[in-house]
Amino acid sequence: MTDQSHAQTQTSTSTTTAVFALLRAKPGVTRERVMAIMPAEIRATVQLYLDGKIREWYSREDGRGGVFLLNTRDVEEARSIMESLPLAKEHMLDHEYIPVGPLMPLRLLMGASQPNSNSATP
Repeated sequence: MTDQSHAQTQTSTSTTTAVFALLRAKPGVTRERVMAIMPAEIRATVQLYLDGKIREWYSREDGRGGVFLLNTRDVEEARSIMESLPLAKEHMLDHEYIPVGPLMPLRLLMGASQPNSNSATP
């Protein structure tokens, strides 16, 4: 949990453009329980996509969950979106949230290559 609070602290000083949500079934949750709720989960997920809340979504290749890229600028909004889904309402999933933004080293590159507007041209 400290990783999440650390990530939220970092968000306040950076330009968050989206949040990754990593989902996996909680220990002890059976595939049968998940599959019983999956039709409602799919409908709700598609609606969030159509509403522009979900930018992309993937299944993990190891079969252990999903990865969503959400159109949100903070973890709290991402959490609110993901907790609105049926599997989350049934407390079947663990969630991890990772705010992301522009690649910071690119700012250094841009700062080093920008011409000085005060210099005279020959």
